[in-house]
Amino acid sequence: MADHLSDALKKLKLASADSATDSVESCLDCLLKALAHNNADASEKVQEMGVLPLLPTLLAPQSSCTPKVANIIAEVAKNEFMRSPCVEAGLIPPLVQLLHSKDQEVLLQTGRALGNICYDSHSLQAQLINMGVIPTLVKLLGLHSDNTALTEMCLIAFGNLAELESSKEQFASTNIAEELVRLFRKQAEHEKKEMIFEVLAPLAENDVIKLQLVEAGLVECLLDVVTHTVDGERDEDVAQLKTASDLMVLLLLGDESMQKLFEAGKGSVFERVLSWVPSHNHQLQLAGALAIANFARNDGNCIHMVESGIVQKLLELLDRHVEEGNVTVQHAALSALRNLAIPVVNKAKMLSAGVSDTVLKFLPSEMPPVQFKLLGTLRMLIDTQADAADQLGTNAKLVERLVEWCEAKDHAGVMGESNRLLSALIRHSKSKDVVKTVIQGAGVKHLVVMATSEHMIMQNEALVALGLIAGLDLVEAEKDFVGAGLVQVLHKLLSDERTAPEIKYNSMILICAVMGSEPLHKEVQGLAFIDVVSKLRSHENKTVSHQASLTEQRLTAQS
Repeated sequence: MADHLSDALKKLKLASADSATDSVESCLDCLLKALAHNNADASEKVQEMGVLPLLPTLLAPQSSCTPKVANIIAEVAKNEFMRSPCVEAGLIPPLVQLLHSKDQEVLLQTGRALGNICYDSHSLQAQLINMGVIPTLVKLLGLHSDNTALTEMCLIAFGNLAELESSKEQFASTNIAEELVRLFRKQAEHEKKEMIFEVLAPLAENDVIKLQLVEAGLVECLLDVVTHTVDGERDEDVAQLKTASDLMVLLLLGDESMQKLFEAGKGSVFERVLSWVPSHNHQLQLAGALAIANFARNDGNCIHMVESGIVQKLLELLDRHVEEGNVTVQHAALSALRNLAIPVVNKAKMLSAGVSDTVLKFLPSEMPPVQFKLLGTLRMLIDTQADAADQLGTNAKLVERLVEWCEAKDHAGVMGESNRLLSALIRHSKSKDVVKTVIQGAGVKHLVVMATSEHMIMQNEALVALGLIAGLDLVEAEKDFVGAGLVQVLHKLLSDERTAPEIKYNSMILICAVMGSEPLHKEVQGLAFIDVVSKLRSHENKTVSHQASLTEQRLTAQS
């Protein structure tokens, strides 16, 4: 076989030089046979004998050899070691030209050849995108949608190219959305649907394409898949249900596509998705809750949804998952509730519907994503709601858990949220009982640390809460303030030029508030605060300079 191959390759070199079509054809046949017998060895031989550089001239659009040459390139390029030599031999430009051919066999082999050469290489795929293959392939899909092999070739190419960010803009300027939806509607086989899904998922990450897919009717297709697979027990039904519902949620991540499907809360799609929440299927419950969280990305939608009774559905869903604890469903339902609680008009309604009681059932959870959403939901609910903040802030169990999570060094998100909720309970309740519960639960030291956060909003929240603690119960808090080094923290904040004006302002208010405590007063005197504060009298921010004058007077009077 090897000798035959060597002879054939030698002949090919001669024949291609003479353009003798018949002898070229027989050499190509011999080479294809050898590749079918032992691809790696035959490819190596092709490389050794320098045959690749001859192939561009044999890829002429009119030549009868072209499909075989493209097929050989496709076979050779299955080997990783042959891909760079194919590029160096200049095979990409003539292959790209051949994508304009009318011959379906040429198109198929050309597509395979390009796919194999560029397999796993982002830089080569980017080169193809720059050469304009995307619009060409989309056109081919439309022209040859009855040719199964060609259709698959296009889908594989789209799947590879769609992973690249640079491709999305080009895809968006074609009618890919219509073509894929049309193709999807025709498919009966699971494998074919999966292939199309694999292209749709990366494309649907782009907001422009999301909207195109919605307008092309993809959502109706997805809802059909859900209807047909929801009770299916075969693996492929389970897989299709997951893919279709995940893709549905992905389409809702775009603002325009989401609003189009919401249709002012009257959309049939919106109503269908809501019906997933009480489903017996975990995957659909998850998708339904995530869809609500996505619809709840603006105040108008949130207000409408709370009025239409969605909260009850989410609470029932959460109640089912206290016991059967599906973490992804818990996380999704809490995300939805958190988003719904953002508009002020929704907070009281949600509190009276018992949202905080249901959310508190998940306090024992050991899963950081659930802890994070639980904290965010409670924080949104009590914002401006004094009674609710009072009720939750005097719940010793909750405060104890918050203090525990304030030390969750491995989970910065949970740590940040628990600090923020601790501060919010004090700020929104302004209640001495809440302050007492936080002091008894050893929460004060965490608020002092929070005042040193790199996030200004968190520093501010901490300082306001600490000011309220000092104002409402300085005697009880005194020991914790000293132990946590509060005065040193304030000195540092006031001395640092990079500290924001509002942080300086709140730090001075707090200094004045702690002066009524003897040990803290001594610390203030020991750190020569008066020098730091007098410098701030000339601060460019009028509020800061005015507060500096007042604070200086207070310090002078009490020194």
